[in-house]
Amino acid sequence: MPALAFVDLETTGATATIDRITEIGIVEVDEDGSVREWQQLVNPGTRIPPFIEQLTGISNAMVADAPAFEDVAGEAMRRLEGRLFIAHNARFDYGFLKQEFKRLGIDFRANVLCSVKLSRALYPEHHRHNLDSLIQRHGLQADGRHRALADAQLIHQFWAKIQVDRSSDDIDAAIKKQYARPSLPPHLDASVLDDLPDGPGVYLFYGENNLPIYVGKAKEIRKRVLSHFSADVRSAKEMALAQQVRRIDWIATAGEIGALLKESALVKELLPTQNRQLRKNDELCTWTLVDEGEGWLRPELVWARDLDFGLATACYGLFKNSKEANTAMRQLVESHHLCDMLTGQQPIKPGKPCFGHQIRRCKGVCVGKEPFAKHTMRLMTALTGLKLVSWPFPGPAVIQEEEEVHLIDGWRYLGTARSDDELHDLFERGRPQFDRDTYKILAKHVGRMRPLNGRP
Repeated sequence: MPALAFVDLETTGATATIDRITEIGIVEVDEDGSVREWQQLVNPGTRIPPFIEQLTGISNAMVADAPAFEDVAGEAMRRLEGRLFIAHNARFDYGFLKQEFKRLGIDFRANVLCSVKLSRALYPEHHRHNLDSLIQRHGLQADGRHRALADAQLIHQFWAKIQVDRSSDDIDAAIKKQYARPSLPPHLDASVLDDLPDGPGVYLFYGENNLPIYVGKAKEIRKRVLSHFSADVRSAKEMALAQQVRRIDWIATAGEIGALLKESALVKELLPTQNRQLRKNDELCTWTLVDEGEGWLRPELVWARDLDFGLATACYGLFKNSKEANTAMRQLVESHHLCDMLTGQQPIKPGKPCFGHQIRRCKGVCVGKEPFAKHTMRLMTALTGLKLVSWPFPGPAVIQEEEEVHLIDGWRYLGTARSDDELHDLFERGRPQFDRDTYKILAKHVGRMRPLNGRP
């Protein structure tokens, strides 16, 4: 077995690209079995949130005089270099260290082993494999839980425990399973797999000539990207896509809403060849109702690009084009016994019956046999299932997702900000065209929206 490093970090949050390390704990085990321990508080250069202070016991006051990561990077590298990197939920700790080194222009790489996955492989009869479960199950000795060195010591104890409980063959098989990699396209650099984040966001596949061929979103970017290259890809189309990939890029987001919005926006901006459903649609249209007086409301088809969805205008349905919209209206007219003339299905001829009345489908509003109001009530009932959610605010609104704020105005996604300055910059860009896919995403989360009181 090579030299080992059991690692645990405490951080200001869960996102490696944004949050920072507050404490490092490393237990080094040499090939001859000798053990050394190192613990170091780190000044993150930003505030530690109160709930993190409560969880870890590391306060802002404790790290105020601690060195920055750049001041301890050399020591950390010396203790990690050439060793098997072992951590609980290893992608988290490895990702944070890679990001901290990256900020210093250092490309840190190591062979990584996750003790969570190791526990699952060696103790499949158990359902829970978090560190607290391992403490209870294996009688590990916890001293200062949620501090970096104490948790690194627990991982070391677990490693010692499996050497007794399981055979070397079983342990080797579990380790090899973790190291197994998917079969990658021949032109893709395998090192990209080490950099893929585990959290939510958007990933971009590029083909020849550095052109985008696919944009996707995921709750777990790494897991989703790897699934494209697994041996059991679901279709010939997906296999063909995987073979075209020359480069992968990604944008991490704070949550799933941000990933959905970013995916939709990027598809319309970049027009990747393999994304069809989210393409920009300039012919998008909807039905509104025009008051003609005497209780008669007439359906009118309007282009979404010409309609301000921030106004209190009732809209019914979002259609790819006028043909689709008219087909939907025709079906409603026939199923609810509506008048062809009053719904715009044929020209109005005063005193003359519509075609529907001649075949006894229309109830005769066109020739005075039915009041306008009664016909309108039936029309409103027919349209109920198509009614869009009205924009509920007098102005812009935001959706808070972790440290990100998504700015919305009249169902239009203006962008995502992490500070007041960024929020202000979003207003300077102006409002984009109304988009059906963005509306569908946001309408599901309208309960999370909050009005923006005054522009920044």
